[in-house]
Amino acid sequence: MVPSSRFFRAHFVISVLLLFGISITNGTDVDISCLKSIQNSLEDPNGYLKSSWNFNNKSEGYICHFTGVECWHDDENRVLNLKLSNMGLKGQFPRAIKNCSSLTGLDLSINDLSGTIPADIDKLLGFVVTLDLSSNDFSGAIPVSLSNCSYLNTLKLDQNQLTGQIPPKLAQLRRIKTFSVSNNLLTGPVPSFESKDSITADSYSNNSGLCGGPLGPCQGKKANTAVIAGAAVGGVTVAALALGIGAFFFVRRVSVKKEEDPEGNKWARSLKGTKGIKVSMFEKSVSKMRLSDLMKATNNFSKSNIIGSARTGTMYKAVLHDGSSVLMVKRLQESQYSEKEFASEMATLGTVRHRNLVSLLGFCVAKQERLLVYKYMENGSLHDQLHLDTDRSTMQWSIRLKIAIGAAKGLAWLHHSCNPRIIHRNISSKCILLDADFEPKISDFGLARLMNPIDTHLSTFVNGEFGDLGYVAPEYTRTLVATPKGDVYSFGTVLLELVTGERPTHVAKAPESFKGNLSEWISNLSSKSELQDAIDESLLGKGVDGEIFQFLKVACNCVSPNPKERPTMFEVYQLLRAIGSRYHFTADDEILLPTDPGDAANFEELIVAREENS
Repeated sequence: MVPSSRFFRAHFVISVLLLFGISITNGTDVDISCLKSIQNSLEDPNGYLKSSWNFNNKSEGYICHFTGVECWHDDENRVLNLKLSNMGLKGQFPRAIKNCSSLTGLDLSINDLSGTIPADIDKLLGFVVTLDLSSNDFSGAIPVSLSNCSYLNTLKLDQNQLTGQIPPKLAQLRRIKTFSVSNNLLTGPVPSFESKDSITADSYSNNSGLCGGPLGPCQGKKANTAVIAGAAVGGVTVAALALGIGAFFFVRRVSVKKEEDPEGNKWARSLKGTKGIKVSMFEKSVSKMRLSDLMKATNNFSKSNIIGSARTGTMYKAVLHDGSSVLMVKRLQESQYSEKEFASEMATLGTVRHRNLVSLLGFCVAKQERLLVYKYMENGSLHDQLHLDTDRSTMQWSIRLKIAIGAAKGLAWLHHSCNPRIIHRNISSKCILLDADFEPKISDFGLARLMNPIDTHLSTFVNGEFGDLGYVAPEYTRTLVATPKGDVYSFGTVLLELVTGERPTHVAKAPESFKGNLSEWISNLSSKSELQDAIDESLLGKGVDGEIFQFLKVACNCVSPNPKERPTMFEVYQLLRAIGSRYHFTADDEILLPTDPGDAANFEELIVAREENS
């Protein structure tokens, strides 16, 4: 009997961590208690944890399907990563995290957490590889004990209210690749990390008191003179000085909170002095713009202007000064590319044009920020149309089919006709946007590699950076190689979303005992000849049942566990177009044709060889 892909995933990761000397602690009840305590300790005004973290289900592995929870194995209640970013959570750092004893990744970024970072954080997160506490309201000193978290690859503490010096002992973190403390109130010399190439001045920006390393030498003589003079001053003067400094930081913290917290755009306000930077535009029809224009158009990137969020970054609605022109501006997640390399990548992506791709109109680089400008899509993302508080029944079958055909066409063009050819790597319903006529446009193409440069396949795997949960092809956990067939699997999950109305991970119609994702649920129903139970009830009985079952068959082929059994995107497009032929969504001359019959196979082999040699 061939072991399941989930077995391979768990076996591989456990073997890797044992290789690095990490002991594995049993989870089960302890990890369940950990999540319960975290849920109880945090305010959850948006209800993300309340709606998803249901502890009444006692089946094995049930916590693995909670929002933001990734497990070592889907059939085992042992937490691998916690990703609770951008949920509006409030409270202090959850000390109960200690009971998630096998945790390797914690992301609490873009929330409203406050208080200090625990001084004994090394005892709470013994085996953490990735720690992201950025964009919160943490105050006080950076704990020296973080230097004991020797497995850390990524440490992000930027955009908080941290004060004091950065502990020099953090330089002992030999595996650190990404480190950021920008936009805090820090002072003194910076640590001498070994990874000097990846930790640049941007990692420390907007901390006026920092010096050393990439920031330039500290003024040693002046500092020593000040220390000697201070030592000669009487106790009363020292106390007064300390009181004055404390008052200064307190007033500064309060003023910053009052000014920036309501809109959650501290990062945007930190761009003061750079507003004159030009936005590089790719289309002559778009007027020349500067960063200041984007700031005004997005109300300084206010929370109220956010229209979407995905792994690659946050999207904002931008209404230009004339009031009639509307664009979308994406703030990318942190990129390790230099400004020159980033501009080169953007120049390439700016030339990619297709009816079913979101057009990249321009980009802007300001300090460590990377902003992309796109055409506005009136109907938002397919994910929002299907899964948020909208009347899904208004999405008739013809609209869903139109979206599937157009999106398949765009992805097939990227795979087979684009030069250079592009593997998307992060296809999901969130990156399929819809214009006023519900014409689908694929976004985020070409950004996965840019946002997640792979220094080692291991770190990428352990940090869970293979894409959104529910869309990742099972072979990735064994091969660690992105291929066109991986995109086909992800797109197949989108097709299943369209025909079932279900989310890719939390299947509402499945019994409580079911532990898998959407594609696994479909496979389970198929084995029992019960596929009809999966179809969105609002679509049935309207004279299109035959088309729906053909559509579902294509989707099932796309999510086949064996990559060789999946069709190419060119074939997927042809099959869907045939199903929708009576609707005349496309013209005959729009059919995509690879340059030769072996083109798809050759492309697959080329990509695999390139990935294996990288």
